[in-house]
Amino acid sequence: MSYAPGAAPSSFESPHASDFSRLAADVRRAGHFRRRPLYYTVRLAAVFGLYIAGWASFFALGDSWWQLVVAGGCAIVFAQIALIGHDLAHRQVFGQRWISDALGRVVGNLAIGLGYGWWMNKHTRHHANPNHEDLDPDVAPDILVWSLDQARDSRGLVRFVGRWQALLFYPLLLLEGINLHVGGVRALREPWMKQRGLEAALLFAHFALYLAAVAWVLSPGKALLFIAIHQGLFGVYMGCVFAPGHKGMPTLTTGARLDFLRKQVLTTRNVRGGWLIDIAMGGLNYQIEHHLFPSISTPGLRAVQPLVRTYCLELGLPYHETGFVASHIEALGHLHRVGAPIRNG
Repeated sequence: MSYAPGAAPSSFESPHASDFSRLAADVRRAGHFRRRPLYYTVRLAAVFGLYIAGWASFFALGDSWWQLVVAGGCAIVFAQIALIGHDLAHRQVFGQRWISDALGRVVGNLAIGLGYGWWMNKHTRHHANPNHEDLDPDVAPDILVWSLDQARDSRGLVRFVGRWQALLFYPLLLLEGINLHVGGVRALREPWMKQRGLEAALLFAHFALYLAAVAWVLSPGKALLFIAIHQGLFGVYMGCVFAPGHKGMPTLTTGARLDFLRKQVLTTRNVRGGWLIDIAMGGLNYQIEHHLFPSISTPGLRAVQPLVRTYCLELGLPYHETGFVASHIEALGHLHRVGAPIRNG
């Protein structure tokens, strides 16, 4: 399935909210909303076991060039912790919000330096209006353009990058880790930020402990390389996990009249794969199901997929899924196409 970039097909505009209600009732009857405590106990233990092992290796190795390998391993573990934070934010792990938020701040702010409150605000807006050019912060033209209209309106650095943004996409992801940290810090001054003092204390505690550990164990040159590799690969991992879900899918603009089911399905892509993809992407390869039912646990998404796919096909609603590499090819192709007005201007 493919669409011209810029807008969702008008032929799918529909006020049929009852379509989603019927699907949700079927999903609930099948028991897919149930909690998976054993799964999350094992996952949390495994990931935080690796987190502890990573830092133990860091201190045991001392001022060694092998620390660059540790940096790469820590990047993977940090991304896996971020994915756990994502599940906590959606209350997939615990039904009570206060427990989810408390553990989310420990996991996000303290463990990896990613602001939980900032992420919640940004991600909630994304889920409400995926790929909407005016309402989804994930497709705001901050450095890349995601539609032809954004390309035509671009100025300055965005216009400079947009000319060859498909080629620059992965190099830019090397900066995404730093961008995520900065986003959390900048959000501390926003009026909507809840638990501002706690958010700030945990964030700055992470930064202080992280930098102190690196400076204490490593010589200056190795310390800078460790941080560059760790944060760079962390950003690449995060970008490669989150980009396939929506990048290259239709974008929406003000005036689009899509009901909830169509708004979520038409702007979203699934990534096919086995258990390795499930683990690497933290269940976000089932992005369609996740957007329709954000509180369903990661293993529940895999279980509910056949039901959702069949229902969409019965409605004549395109259900797009492809492989991991193909999803990135589609996203890069889209980035190149929407940059055409800049190259030809």
